[in-house]
Amino acid sequence: MTLKECYAALGGDYDEVMGRLRSERLVQKFVLKFLNDGSYQLLLDSLAAGDREEAFRAAHTIKGVCANLAFNDLLASSEQLTEALRDGKPAQPGEEALLARVKADYDCAYQAISAFQEGVGG
Repeated sequence: MTLKECYAALGGDYDEVMGRLRSERLVQKFVLKFLNDGSYQLLLDSLAAGDREEAFRAAHTIKGVCANLAFNDLLASSEQLTEALRDGKPAQPGEEALLARVKADYDCAYQAISAFQEGVGG
């Protein structure tokens, strides 16, 4: 799998990230680092513990990483969840659906990047 195919599989915009970072080697470096980022697990753990402030920070971090790397599907879902968690808002109807969408988009991105990593021998 090429990096461009990885982006297609995870719902990202390869041309956008290349326009921003201008080096496939640099994009690859940051894409592969995504696999070891702990923000997603922190989001899940914080929500399970009822710590909405920490969950907000984790969702906001995911959103920022996705914006920088043009992971557009995960960016959109994490942005919606971030806003639902902003300012310590209490849980709202539909929040579970937002979290389910983040989980699905995260899983898609993780699987695509893992497949790409296997192809590059990393």
